[in-house]
Amino acid sequence: MDDTDVTLALLDAATDKDSEVQEQVRKSMLTLGKQQPDRVLAMCQDYLLKHPKLLVTHRVVILQTIELIVGCRIEEISYPKIKSIISLASDEMTRSKDVIPDWQQAASNILVAVGNKHINDIMEEILSKFQPGLLPHFFVVQTLANLSDSNVYGMVPFLNAILGTMLPMLNMAKQDNMKWVFSSALCHFSDSILEYLANLDKAPDPTVRKDTFSSEIYAAFDILFNNWLQSRESKLRLTVAEALGSMCHLMAGDKLEEQIPKLIPAILSLYKKNNEHYIISKSLCQVLDASVNMGSRVLETQLDSLLFALHQQIIILPLTVGLLLSLVFPVFFSCFFFSDSSCISHFNFFLSISTSPPLANSFPDRLVMFVLQKLENSNERSRVGSLAVLRHLINSTTSTMEGKKLLILASIRQPMADHSNKVKKRVVQVISAMAHHGYLELEGGELLVRFIVQNCALPDTYQVQFGLQFVTNEALRTMCDNTLHLLTTTVGRLADVLWPKLLYYLTPPQFSNATTPLCKSLIVLGNKKKSNQEPSFNIDFTQEGRRKIYSLEAFLSFPFRDRGHGAPSLSLLQTLSNNIHPNTETFWEKEIPPLLSILEGMKIYFLYQCIGMTLQQSFNKEVVRKQLQEVLLTARHNDAVEREGVAMGVGLCANSHLEGTLAKLDEFGKSDAFKKSPSIFNLLKERNDVEVEKVKSTLILCYGQVALNAPPEKILNRIDQDILRSISKHFNTKVLGIKVETKDLTMKLSLIQSVGLIAKAISECVKKQGYIFSRKQELITVMLDFIKAEPADSMRTPVRHLVMTTCANLMYPSPFADCFCVSFVQNMVSFHNLGALLGRLSPRCSDPHPAVRTAAIDCIYTLLYIQLRYEGFSLDYKDDAVDSLLPLKDRLENPDHSVLYKACSDLTKRLPQQQMTTLVFMLFEGLVDSQTNCCRASSVILNTLLKNRGGGLQELVAHTHTHCSLFSWFLPEKKLQKKMTLLCVGVHFSFQMTCGLKELLLNGQSQEPVVTLFPRLFSCLTVRLGASVGVSAPRDNNTKHTASHNLRFISADALRILLARAQLDEVMKRLDEDKAWDLIKEPNTHITGVTLLARAMSKHAGPRLPSIVECLCPSLNNIYECQRVTVTAFFSELLNHHVVTELMLIDVLMNNMMERISDPCCTVRMLSVRGLGNIAEGSPEKVHRHKQKCLCFSFLASGPLAGKLITLEAMSGLSKVLLYLDKKNVHLLVVYIFMKIKPFLESENDEIRCAAIHLMGNLSKFGSGEPVFKDQIHNVLVSLLLHLVDPNPQVVKACKFAMRVCAPVVGSEQITTMFQNHLHEDKSLHYGEFINDLTKYLVRHTLSNISMFFKSNWPEVRAGAAMFIGMTRLLAPNV
Repeated sequence: MDDTDVTLALLDAATDKDSEVQEQVRKSMLTLGKQQPDRVLAMCQDYLLKHPKLLVTHRVVILQTIELIVGCRIEEISYPKIKSIISLASDEMTRSKDVIPDWQQAASNILVAVGNKHINDIMEEILSKFQPGLLPHFFVVQTLANLSDSNVYGMVPFLNAILGTMLPMLNMAKQDNMKWVFSSALCHFSDSILEYLANLDKAPDPTVRKDTFSSEIYAAFDILFNNWLQSRESKLRLTVAEALGSMCHLMAGDKLEEQIPKLIPAILSLYKKNNEHYIISKSLCQVLDASVNMGSRVLETQLDSLLFALHQQIIILPLTVGLLLSLVFPVFFSCFFFSDSSCISHFNFFLSISTSPPLANSFPDRLVMFVLQKLENSNERSRVGSLAVLRHLINSTTSTMEGKKLLILASIRQPMADHSNKVKKRVVQVISAMAHHGYLELEGGELLVRFIVQNCALPDTYQVQFGLQFVTNEALRTMCDNTLHLLTTTVGRLADVLWPKLLYYLTPPQFSNATTPLCKSLIVLGNKKKSNQEPSFNIDFTQEGRRKIYSLEAFLSFPFRDRGHGAPSLSLLQTLSNNIHPNTETFWEKEIPPLLSILEGMKIYFLYQCIGMTLQQSFNKEVVRKQLQEVLLTARHNDAVEREGVAMGVGLCANSHLEGTLAKLDEFGKSDAFKKSPSIFNLLKERNDVEVEKVKSTLILCYGQVALNAPPEKILNRIDQDILRSISKHFNTKVLGIKVETKDLTMKLSLIQSVGLIAKAISECVKKQGYIFSRKQELITVMLDFIKAEPADSMRTPVRHLVMTTCANLMYPSPFADCFCVSFVQNMVSFHNLGALLGRLSPRCSDPHPAVRTAAIDCIYTLLYIQLRYEGFSLDYKDDAVDSLLPLKDRLENPDHSVLYKACSDLTKRLPQQQMTTLVFMLFEGLVDSQTNCCRASSVILNTLLKNRGGGLQELVAHTHTHCSLFSWFLPEKKLQKKMTLLCVGVHFSFQMTCGLKELLLNGQSQEPVVTLFPRLFSCLTVRLGASVGVSAPRDNNTKHTASHNLRFISADALRILLARAQLDEVMKRLDEDKAWDLIKEPNTHITGVTLLARAMSKHAGPRLPSIVECLCPSLNNIYECQRVTVTAFFSELLNHHVVTELMLIDVLMNNMMERISDPCCTVRMLSVRGLGNIAEGSPEKVHRHKQKCLCFSFLASGPLAGKLITLEAMSGLSKVLLYLDKKNVHLLVVYIFMKIKPFLESENDEIRCAAIHLMGNLSKFGSGEPVFKDQIHNVLVSLLLHLVDPNPQVVKACKFAMRVCAPVVGSEQITTMFQNHLHEDKSLHYGEFINDLTKYLVRHTLSNISMFFKSNWPEVRAGAAMFIGMTRLLAPNV
């Protein structure tokens, strides 16, 4: 489609009736016209000539287009074309004798636009239709008027002749529309002449004078004033008045002097006849200004009547007429302050016309005295108007007002005593003006400040303000608050007037409601003086001053009284801290900000309570529904206080609207604003936004508050089926049938709190009615699980405290309550560190240093009593064995070691059996203590322990070969296999046991036991190796260094020896070739080493894998991350080999990977994601069977710790899996996956960027034929094109692959062929030529289809098509 076809299509589309379509056609035509103005104008002209019967609207659009093109390209249009356009426009404008405004105005506008450059040609055409003796066409006169505005310097030379021709026509005009257009033209002509005369230095003919036009203007003035001003048509009267005002400046002085006594009363009388006062005011201003300029003597005789008449009008429209009063006094106002927005445009005009010299000195005196006298009138409307005028007078910057300041200060006191809020409002405005001009610094100015403060303290009236005429206490008080703040922040000279005098208003009770604005102003003033180090900042607080401080502190007792004075009072105290005492400044800077945050939170909480109570009293269910939706949508769910407040508000609402509240909560829980799809690839988004979890937390809390506040007779039946069901749904998410529990702490706390509220509600209800809470035990179990999941090394956690409270609420009066409490405490958590602590402390009881002995006894005493609390004993329980330690403290100066040893040995009776292992090993270390007495104590305690409780240690492991003599106590078996079996149990826990196992493996007779126990030995040593990497062994007190190096080397050596004993030579060979032993020992490469180990075992020891997998599975649930990492890495690599399918291990391994996908450890999740993806490599035929796991793994892996490695593994794995899935399994998820990976196309990580682009290419085969997928490809096409020059070569290859396979989706055969031919991974690409050719194809492809949209049923689409063509031609004119 060439430009001619496009232009014709747009001209045809201009007939559209929709205004938006017409606008877009004009814009697009303008775009084309800017490029080729002559051609487009010629086509428009030809179109109009060939279609003489076009609809008016169609012609108007084309004419407007011509005007736009001429207006912006007048310099580039050829002269012949200008002449033809003038002829066309003139003909279009006058073709019809009737007035058709839209059509003829559009043609007139073309002539005006051309006249800015070619005024002579235009005047030649127009004057040919403006002949003497003939009444011209309406729009001929209108065009002349508009030309005089747009081209002043070109038109004024013609105006004398035009006026001469026009004067006879005025008497010929009989119709009001012709009178109107002549009056309007005279007004425009007069304004143009005045502008010309005011800028003679720029004018082409500087000899032009006012006298040139005076006689013609006066003749026209006489006709308009004496004949047309009295017309019954209001619009005509106003236009005539406007023209008279403009014409006065051009009249001869003597003629104007004659007319003033008649003209001013005539204009004043128009105020009563017309509602539109702006034009009347403008005209009157011009008459007065012209009179002043020519030095009128009769104006003074009109002053009294003028003032009286205007004062009558001021009551009706005080601002507009008020300025007229001030204009009688010729001062130049620098600024105005308006309260009526409709009058602002009036004053903007007045600012530009005040150019006359001042009147006699008597005029300002008379005007000021007139206004001040009117202030004494008690009539409210009179005072309001007079105050408005006084305010404008004060805003004058002339020296005339300087001598009247004291008089004005004295006169303002009378309206200050008025009881009308309307008058007070005007007084406040006057005081604001006075403050900016130095009145408040004078004697008596403090009364004005007091007036402002007094009205800041007005009480509430709880009235609603209707319109500007009614002023409530609240509205006036707000205005005074703002005025005080304005004076504080913008009028610098008032700083010393307000500081510290505003402090004096803090103590009197009548000003208590003004505390908040007073404090805010004092804070601004104080901080400014403090930062400038002004001496006036320092205040010597006398007894009276200290009362001010006491008042501020008293305000804090009730921080929300008197419009919330608590927070401002605190902030003011912080500002004044240095004045109060030097030491308070540092302390309060630390303490006051947190208190301010608390107050802010309490305020928000209170506001939500108010909303809840209001909705509770409402009977309109629709209002309640909408307000609940608004509260839930707009709340800041990340703020804990606001979550609590929202829940409380919703709960209070439920007291009267239970059904509606539950329905709204359920609806909100399903809305898009609330939830994110629990589908695939949430993993691929950086989990920075926790908004969804926080919204869920709010919703869970809401259900708890609903249960607590709902009517007791209604709520019990809703607990199970509505409330608990909804809470469970939000706390747990199901993805493809798999339940995933949240790990968000806020949600967990909200659940616990909500359950407690539900329990409290039930406990109140069961007092009056029977009810069996069937899910009580289930909830108690959930609470206990939360406790067990808490870290054992910290007792004070938010979860523990809240769970205890909730369980107490769940155990509402019940015979089982006491039993529960005991069992709860017993099962709560074990004091698992007790054995280790006693093992360390007990030998210290015989330390050579007395202070150490005393401290050790105290610690042991405390620890044992802590254990008693864990066992459920009460706080006042006394244990004789533990209390026997206290008397020993008295004999520690010269201790009897035998007694001490015995006491320490007896303490072991209190130790739980599960703690014995740790205690034994701690005591082993004590055998080599640097203090001999401590070594002896360790030995004695060990002997006693093994004799008294050795039977319970039969299941424990043997210690290292250095302590073999001790093992005879509990390992009587001599067979090597038995010893290995026992050692396998403890290898997980002890470095020494690993050493012992290594020694046994070195035994030449160990080959047969190794073969028998190989799966257990291999799994134990592999897990132990994972636990040894990056871990330091205990420090040796003799060598003063750690054994971290030996720790991991011994584990690796033991595993290596095991493989040798099992005769797995091929495995050993492969591991040596890959240097796996070096990799497996280092933290950074441990996973790689484990992967190599699993690969070697898969290839060369396949039959042994089932038993090994069985032995390793329990370690996946180990509490230590390092062990889970090692086992997960091993399993992940096994899935990369087909042998697991042959051995029927695929289901076990896949299930384990799915379980680990929600592991709290990020590395474990990453490895599990890798394993799920590896199935495509090792067992592709099983992908379809496990498709659900393969497609949902990415969602399940997206925990709070999900990072770049998991993202990369997820995308890489999904790319591999997609190769073996059918379209029917994936097509529903294609667009969603695409949207999830789209952000990663711009990732800073090269590997992630490459994986995302490659995955997008693999998705294309599933999205072909889907319109939505086509849209997504179009959205990322630019990104792919730009990454063809990515600095990373792999990303470039991925882009070529993705664009090549996605090409058919674009929808253009040319583009598809281009992609297929040029985008090969192994070929170079000339990027500039490629983009240049591609851009042309894209534009042609788009434009070939755009014209069809001009026939669309929707005007928005038609408008868009026009805009698109215009913008395309603007940006790509050569395509």
